[in-house]
Amino acid sequence: QEQLVESGGGLVQPGGSLRLSCAASGLSLRYYTVGWFRQAPGKEREGVSYISSSDGKTYYADSVKGRFTMSRDNTKNTAYLQMNTLKPEDPALYSCAINLAVRAPTYGLRPGEYDYWGQGTQVTVSS
Repeated sequence: QEQLVESGGGLVQPGGSLRLSCAASGLSLRYYTVGWFRQAPGKEREGVSYISSSDGKTYYADSVKGRFTMSRDNTKNTAYLQMNTLKPEDPALYSCAINLAVRAPTYGLRPGEYDYWGQGTQVTVSS
């Protein structure tokens, strides 16, 4: 079965860094748009970053631009989210997802554009 498994979450101090991983099985990530999303308690899920299957470019939400970097290793079939300069508003359950459409979504930060989801990994920022 197709599966996405996130890892790398944990507790980090403000201003610190974490790298999240999204390992895929049963499908090849290089053919699809892949996105990272997060959801904090009491808040709706929001898009963080995605790599478009159409142009291969990486896009970011304004809230993380300049601090987070998304990448994809096709050999390992794994997507990553490098998070630097973590802020108190960053803690959330972070999930990866893929879009299976032939055409990449025009705006890939919308959760409704994605078909397969991982279970998420928790990120906590505290001093």
